[in-house]
Amino acid sequence: MTTFAVVVTNYNYRAFVEAAVDSALAQRHAPRQVIVVDDGSSDGSPELLRQRYGADPRVTLLFGENGGQLSAFRRGVMSADADVVCFLDADDLWEPGYLEALAGLYDQRADVDFVFSDLQVFGDDSEHIRFDEKPVDLGFTAISTLVFQPWYGAPTSALSLRRHWAVRTLDLPASFDSLWRLCADACVVHGASILGARKYFLPTGEVRYRSHGKNGWWATRRDPVSLYRNRVRNLGIINHYATIVGLDRSAADLGKYEYRTKVAPSRTERKRYASLALRGTAPWWKRWERALGIMLGRRMGKR
Repeated sequence: MTTFAVVVTNYNYRAFVEAAVDSALAQRHAPRQVIVVDDGSSDGSPELLRQRYGADPRVTLLFGENGGQLSAFRRGVMSADADVVCFLDADDLWEPGYLEALAGLYDQRADVDFVFSDLQVFGDDSEHIRFDEKPVDLGFTAISTLVFQPWYGAPTSALSLRRHWAVRTLDLPASFDSLWRLCADACVVHGASILGARKYFLPTGEVRYRSHGKNGWWATRRDPVSLYRNRVRNLGIINHYATIVGLDRSAADLGKYEYRTKVAPSRTERKRYASLALRGTAPWWKRWERALGIMLGRRMGKR
């Protein structure tokens, strides 16, 4: 049965972190490890964590200077000893059935490397964040991500991936730590896509995303300057991973092979891959034939 390591990253969230850790410990499918990485908090979080969990054998506490979220992710993953790593922000919560739902999929699908879920927003706002209304086997997403930068994932607390994939995605130069002090989930999401992980969306209804006005992405998601800067950073990290595996935008021709890995692709995905087909180097009539076939719901042939 699949084992889980939960990496909880905390920076000055003393008011919330205890509830987050307790929600991980209360899972019906108990995690093998709950690793709490305190990223140099100055609000009394370290004292609270030591008092509350210092003697709990289920919890590993890691303390250090403030290095940012990417650095904290890396420290947590390198301490993990389980099949799958799940991330949980210190201001979020899981309902008791979250890991149980993930385990059901990971147990059955050894070919699936990365699973993300939906989130229920609570607190200052109320919203349901989801990729789709139903489970979606996304297959592989490297070429689509390289060309269009879609977000094949979710915010931190709804992300999980097999440990070796977590290690690979976080194998980044130390100079990246300062760039990704916040929103480092983009490194996990885009890195897994470009490096070749097979992705799956599993709506569970078990992840609760707390809105409290201080959330990095949530608080700035409609600000045009922040949106621009985030897009630029995302493109940079995508290009970094693409360089590692030797991809450039000429890989659009490979889109037809990537599309074949999709199971019941949505209209949005069909439009995306039809656009990829039009960008290829085949004769124009062949590119249009492929694009039309995709939009009509046909699988791409071998030609």
